[in-house]
Amino acid sequence: MSTHPTATASSPDLDQRPAVTVLTSFSEAAAATVARQLLSADERLLVVGHDISAIRAGRVRRTVRGADGLVEDAAVELVHGCVSCTLREDVLPTLARLASQHPAHGIVLVLPTVVEPEAVAAACAHCLVDGSPVTDVVRFDSYVTVVDAASLLDDLASTDDLRDRRLHAADDDHRAVAEVVVRQIEYADTVVLWGRSDDPFERARLSALLYRLAPWARHLQIGTKNDTGQHHTGQHHTGQHGDSATALLRTGRHDPDAPGPLGRALEGFPIAVHAPDSDCGVVSVLFETRRPFHPKRLYDALEDLTEDLLRGRGQLWIASQPDAVVGFEFAGGGVSMGCLGYWLAALPGDRWGEASDYRRIAADLNWDPYYGDRRTALAFVGLRVDATALTDLLTACLLTDDEITHGFDGWRDLPDPFAGCFPLDDDTAPAHSATAEPS
Repeated sequence: MSTHPTATASSPDLDQRPAVTVLTSFSEAAAATVARQLLSADERLLVVGHDISAIRAGRVRRTVRGADGLVEDAAVELVHGCVSCTLREDVLPTLARLASQHPAHGIVLVLPTVVEPEAVAAACAHCLVDGSPVTDVVRFDSYVTVVDAASLLDDLASTDDLRDRRLHAADDDHRAVAEVVVRQIEYADTVVLWGRSDDPFERARLSALLYRLAPWARHLQIGTKNDTGQHHTGQHHTGQHGDSATALLRTGRHDPDAPGPLGRALEGFPIAVHAPDSDCGVVSVLFETRRPFHPKRLYDALEDLTEDLLRGRGQLWIASQPDAVVGFEFAGGGVSMGCLGYWLAALPGDRWGEASDYRRIAADLNWDPYYGDRRTALAFVGLRVDATALTDLLTACLLTDDEITHGFDGWRDLPDPFAGCFPLDDDTAPAHSATAEPS
């Protein structure tokens, strides 16, 4: 999060652009507390926040705070009351303006509770400020998610929509609470467990759960101490002692080329930790196979597959639709499946250039003579999940040896409850890790 005024743009460690740390949390109190700690720890920081409680009426309130107090407090009128408009019309221009006015300051962007950090990354990829990408003038140093220990399990297990809690950001915002919470966690470079607990088992369970939801992230705790008074980070995580805010100021750099959670396996990144044995009740199952799913058996098994889960994510392929990469998500009691694009094996070679370098390298390394790059990689996380039973159920949904012999042409005639759900056309690009434009 610190800036280097004497830097050169060619070196990541000597970068002249002011650094932006994106801070997100489903708990407004947790985010505000951590933001205050960061501001107290580094007087060169500016903390930017947006109140979107009136966003559906087209109004947003922007505040900027520094070490000496309130710097800005402005009401913003939007043409359309939506998150993407807020990011495009005010958030990104504000970051660019502050970078110009305060080049020696780092910036902490505190997102509203229901805004997912991936939406910021998407806005940076698609939106220009004064004709140029915002990343020309600032660098997004780190994405940090703060998790409230008191509400994490309840939110993950909840079947509430944001609308049920009057938190929806638009009239057509039908996201589940659990969806938002897990996406905030999974996109983070650093996950912070915030809040105190006198129960060592509960601390260990939450730590294990967060690690399994985002094993690629750095994990810290603030406000929870072990018996020695040091900040406890769990057996899986990098320990960090001393002042908590100082620890956050030294978070790792964000990789702008790293894929989002659904694109990780396609791009050759690990999607999960396979830990089928219970750790304080937390179980994580990684299911990988080359063999395609039978569409009807998979459809019939979805309810049983997700019965005891808190989270499911990944990619799969269905025998009756062998050209489509199917993305799979489960959170908040609902399954979401959608088309992520073509498998490279289903495209002529001259279209492979449409995929990322990571994607093409991963395909080359794992190419199968018959299936090509088609493969299933699914991750499941839950409490007291029977890993063996879950794996057996998934295996039973795959094509049998006899069905495999019918080949691609025969598979297209299988009974398919998913028919028409994953459309592909000539304009559909290969499955890619880039984020979509936020709505």
